[in-house]
Amino acid sequence: MQRKAYVTGIAALLAALLAGCTSGSGGDGPTDNANPGDAGTATVAAQPGKYRTLPEPCGVIDHDTLDSLLPGIKQLTDPEQRDRVYQGDAALTYNTDRKVGCRWKVESADATDRLAVDFERVVSYDNAVSDDDQAQKLFEEKETAADLPEPGSATPATPASSAGTATPTPTATPTPTATASDDASPSATETSPDATPTDLQPRVLSDLGDEAYLDDQLGSSGSAAEPRTVTVVFRTSNVVVTIEYEEQPTVTGTVPDSKEMQDRARDLASQLDDALGS
Repeated sequence: MQRKAYVTGIAALLAALLAGCTSGSGGDGPTDNANPGDAGTATVAAQPGKYRTLPEPCGVIDHDTLDSLLPGIKQLTDPEQRDRVYQGDAALTYNTDRKVGCRWKVESADATDRLAVDFERVVSYDNAVSDDDQAQKLFEEKETAADLPEPGSATPATPASSAGTATPTPTATPTPTATASDDASPSATETSPDATPTDLQPRVLSDLGDEAYLDDQLGSSGSAAEPRTVTVVFRTSNVVVTIEYEEQPTVTGTVPDSKEMQDRARDLASQLDDALGS
């Protein structure tokens, strides 16, 4: 009787062991397959941006540069008033690590000049998108809103002349037509003396930051003297810098010089790019 009970106990133990092995081997497969997948998704992480802080906007521009951009400063005889202009007015912001700016305004006998500088440090909250990529997206939105003309878009205006298709007309009267066109060309130039040359039109800049563009607009302020606004926007890593430089003449019929204002704004942009340490 004891031997029979012993054999029965061994048989029951073997059956339990076999059942455990069968269920264990079936459960291990999905668990092993799930772990590598979880580890793979955890390794996806976009790179952070280069910049963690921003410069002090009202102190980043030296006095010589402000003198050039705002000629009216030199005409101020009161030292305290001149110092206040140099200091500028800080833009309202709630996080100086993310966005800062400064404003200057100076009136002179010839014009009123305004300058605004803004720094924005872009941070991506998407693990799959880097700070630089997010900053690039912001820059592209600004560039699209500026609606820059296509490169060489000034030239299509000339080929658009349908007279070019009607080649028989110039051929039929070669000498008289040449004389008539010579008389007409000066008057065409005179009708638009303030036309912006092609190399001064709004355009992409290739020598500033990671990407940059310049906009130049001659707008109406409701007065006879039209203000000109030159805007330079550039991106360096995850920081986007915007410069707005405006001049409002006081004399009727006066037009601010486009090249002079663009040169000043671009020089400032290069200084700010250097200040970021790019």
